[in-house]
Amino acid sequence: MMGHKIIRTFIILLTISLAFSSCYYDVEEELYPQLGCETEDMSYQNDIIPILETNCYQCHDAANNFGNVTLDNHSSLLIFVNNGRLLGSLKHESGFSPMPQNAQMLISCNIQKIESWINAGAPNN
Repeated sequence: MMGHKIIRTFIILLTISLAFSSCYYDVEEELYPQLGCETEDMSYQNDIIPILETNCYQCHDAANNFGNVTLDNHSSLLIFVNNGRLLGSLKHESGFSPMPQNAQMLISCNIQKIESWINAGAPNN
């Protein structure tokens, strides 16, 4: 009889601990640190657009145009590349509106990729 109570108590405690541990949220970049960040030969089509689609287009495409900022085509994006607002906002620099707004800063590798692409002249490649 006593053994059944111990087993039942153990099962209840195990269930409770599993329930609480499943509610824990980790930061992906901390759990799986990147061994390196490839920033050579960044392509607008293959590297930059996917970052912008995931993090920017929900507010800054032609349909939404929040803050009168459209980033979903190369010529519109170049306006914010050339005036420094894109990188200043993404890096949360003083004097710029931090983006994405009300969200965590982009992972550093994505910012480095965008910066590398900009430093290469922001080609439409």
